[in-house]
Amino acid sequence: MTPQELKNSILQLAIQGKLVEQRPEEGTAEELYQQIQVEKQQLINEGKIKKEKSLSEITEDEIQFDIPESWKWVRLGDIYRITMGQSPDGESISESTYGLEFHQGKMFFGEDYLQKSNQVTDKPTKIAEPNSVLLCVRAPVGIVNITEREICIGRGLCAISTYANMDAKYVLYSLRSCKADFIKKATGTTFAAITGEVVKNQIIPLPPLAEQNRIVAKIEELLQYIARYEKAWNKLEELNKRFPIDLQKSILQMAIQGKLVEQRPEEGTGEELYQQIQDEKQRLIKEGKIKKEKPLLEITEDEIPFDIPENWKWVRISDVVDVRDGTHDTPDYVPHGYPLITGKDFYTGSFDLSKTQYISKQDYEKICQRSKVDIGDILFSMIGGNIGSMICITKANYFEMAIKNVALFKQYSSEYSITEYLYIFLKSQISNMQAIAKGGAQSFVSLKLLRNYLMPLPPLSEQKRIIAKLEEILLLCEKLKNT
Repeated sequence: MTPQELKNSILQLAIQGKLVEQRPEEGTAEELYQQIQVEKQQLINEGKIKKEKSLSEITEDEIQFDIPESWKWVRLGDIYRITMGQSPDGESISESTYGLEFHQGKMFFGEDYLQKSNQVTDKPTKIAEPNSVLLCVRAPVGIVNITEREICIGRGLCAISTYANMDAKYVLYSLRSCKADFIKKATGTTFAAITGEVVKNQIIPLPPLAEQNRIVAKIEELLQYIARYEKAWNKLEELNKRFPIDLQKSILQMAIQGKLVEQRPEEGTGEELYQQIQDEKQRLIKEGKIKKEKPLLEITEDEIPFDIPENWKWVRISDVVDVRDGTHDTPDYVPHGYPLITGKDFYTGSFDLSKTQYISKQDYEKICQRSKVDIGDILFSMIGGNIGSMICITKANYFEMAIKNVALFKQYSSEYSITEYLYIFLKSQISNMQAIAKGGAQSFVSLKLLRNYLMPLPPLSEQKRIIAKLEEILLLCEKLKNT
């Protein structure tokens, strides 16, 4: 049960007479009702309030539940003074220090008590007296608060004042139990609203005055416990929301540490795969398809973040994958042409081209000389708030594009492709890369950092088994998210 559902249950018990016991010595609601009528008549006689037409008798069909014998079903207009709001002249409303505080709706509603408005009026219309209950009668309907001071109210509110020294807190709690009824009775096309007649004719159960006070005391006692419950509930909800995400991170970490699937000697070693990739690199260099780069630094013991299986090998990413980036310049944009893709165009593993800029064929070909995007490549956002956003290029999402401020991971050989494994490895490192990103206004990860970044390399067959196991487990994680 949510904290709000628990609060609603307590309010429901309260208005049904089930929250505290009934005490005969406290009299009856009928006696309180008659006392209210005497006080109303006296105020009418003194000219302080106007006499209103009598409200209709309450029918059996209107009564929703049983109440104690000492209680009485009444209409709000029979026991409370109801003042519908009326907005003053707009020119009279200002943020001056002179005038009467003005409220149009629930903007300054607190948990129970009204907060101070930043508007006043020097021509107040309808007044809410101190200790009145304010009820929202339009957009939204049914929300209540208590005002401890005299204020002017606009059309979005009505003020409910008590007779016979009734506690405003009891009125507040009892009206909260009526919220669903008010919403049902609301009308309007532009926004929902209830009329003064709806408010006056709403029925509520009336307990004796002393019992009302005990109900308020019991509610406030229980609300303290609910506040503690709410803190625990919110914490649990946050944990539940985070659990699938944290679980995914843990699983990815297990995968790149060699703990997700067993190792099989017959599948060879990471060292063998590494040498095969080096042979392919040398072939491409000899054929002039890629440039020879200066050797990367040897990996030291101090750099290694965790242990890996014996048949795996620590490598720098650029040892096994061609790492490039797109242009850093800003070409002239054209209305129609080739899309210039940046990290801003990445959306949950796909492209969102709604705000993409376009460049000429000449600029496109120039950028492609440096970083042509092909099927099987990985695009990696290097700058801004979405560092680490990635897209794996497949037949389904491929189109001719140029890239800017985006890293390009390109395989040396389809035979020794590690694209899928590299993708999950990079995904496991996003938080770390974001943490070590440099820059002032816009943080970024450099091409040098990506090229030199350490990666554990398993044998190719084991990579495939890791990917298959991950897909199986992450599917379960997605189901957890949606439950």
